This record gives sequence, C-alpha cells and structure tokens, in this order.
Amino acid sequence: MSRSIATQPAIGNDLADPAPSAGHAVLRFEAVSKTYAHNAARTLLRRGMLSWLTRSRTSVFYALREVSFELHAAASLAVVGANGAGKSTLLRCATGISAPDSGRVEVRGTIAALMELGAGFHPDLTGAENVMLNASLLGLTRRKTCEQFDRIVEFSGLADFIHEPLRTYSSGMVLRLAFSVAVRVDPDILVIDEMLSVGDIEFQEKCVGEIKRLKQGGKTLICVAHDLKLLRNLCDRALWLEHGRVRMFGPCSEVVDAYEAAPAPGVSD
Repeated sequence: MSRSIATQPAIGNDLADPAPSAGHAVLRFEAVSKTYAHNAARTLLRRGMLSWLTRSRTSVFYALREVSFELHAAASLAVVGANGAGKSTLLRCATGISAPDSGRVEVRGTIAALMELGAGFHPDLTGAENVMLNASLLGLTRRKTCEQFDRIVEFSGLADFIHEPLRTYSSGMVLRLAFSVAVRVDPDILVIDEMLSVGDIEFQEKCVGEIKRLKQGGKTLICVAHDLKLLRNLCDRALWLEHGRVRMFGPCSEVVDAYEAAPAPGVSD
C-alpha cells in the first residue's frame, strides 16, 4: 500500500512497488513544512476579532520547515532534537495524522504508530475488547485478530487483567497492551514516540527484543526517545531536528554524537 500526502498533485510515484524491500524507499519527505498559529486554541476568537478590526497578521510558528529526507526499507531511524524541535510533528505527518502545509510526504506500506498513550483505546471497555478495537483501527481483520489474540495477551503479560476495564489499568499496563497489539499487526513501518519510557525495565527489554525481531524481518523503525543509549541500540540512521529544520541526517552514531556535543539551542521564535 502506498500513500502520498502533498500540497500539489503528484506526478508519478517512485514508491509504487507493491511490497517494501531493502534498498527501496518506504518514506520520503520532500521540502515539508508545517505551521501552527500561536495559542490557537485559547485565543482563536479573540485573535480573529482583532485581526478583523486591525488587519493584523497572525503569528505563525513553524513546527517543520523545508524538511527533506528519505528512509529505505529495513532501516531504523532515530529522530532527535530538543523539546519543540518538531519531532512529534514529523511523526504525525509521516503517519497521516497531520497534512503538511507545503511539500510532499510519500509512504509505502502499512504503519503502526505508538504515539500517544491510550490512543485507540476506550477506558470503559475491557482489555480484551480494546485489543479487538485497536487491532481493527490498525487494519487487522477480526479473523486475524482472533488468531493473534492469545499471543498478544501472552506478550503483554496481562492475562490476569485482560477482562478488566481499561480504566483500572496503570499507564504501564496500557503501554503493554498497545505495544503487544502494534507488533502483531506486523506493520511495514513501526513508529514509536517516547512510549518505551513509560513501561518497566523488564518490559522495555522485552520490547527492544521484539523491535529487533521486526528489524531482522525487514521492517522499518522510526523512533523518538530522550534515551540516546536506547536509540543507539535500536537505530542505524538518525535525523536531528532543530527549530523545525534538519540539522543533520546520517549514521546514528555520528548524528547522536554531534547532537550530544552541541550546545542547547535557543528558544525558537
């Protein structure tokens, strides 16, 4: 499956092969920019009225600015940068949650994303019911979910709680369930945004082992985490964002070394 998000109609599609394979691009950003209005949620009405009365220009924040890179199948990408650098926005554009204001995003293959704890789950449903719900949202058929159900529960370690409502779960238990479903969907691309830091050390190690299994199977990983040691362990490529721009893209060890050695960036405008 291929998907293209662009501000202009695409001419041709370099990612049109039916199945991702090593050496072929599964994700491509071409001059992608994404903007947000400052304090949009709190001052939308007030700013709209002031703009209408004074013809003032709305203050715009660039979460991403002219970002370009390409990721091949079976690669594993770490995305690093200070808070507010644009890491989560980049993942939202990659997964189709957000559309770029300009530029183009091309994706080939299926994506499973762990980006927000509890996303795709309902607190009043049991763990078992949420497995069925979340798997369907990630594209797994009911038959496939039923076939994988026991393995999902076994991996999560939540057999004693699987028929309890999700609202009784701790954040670590929700992570266990979400990760267990995501990896059984067998995605071409697995996206993880700071989620592994929620779980306990034992489950983190279990997740790392499963991620490595997916990598060995030719799957692609995109990971955001403040734990640079974890990123070095999991990823072979890295993208460093600063104020929404690409500061560096290349081998993970080189990029992370440079990121660690650099002074902290100033506050973006």
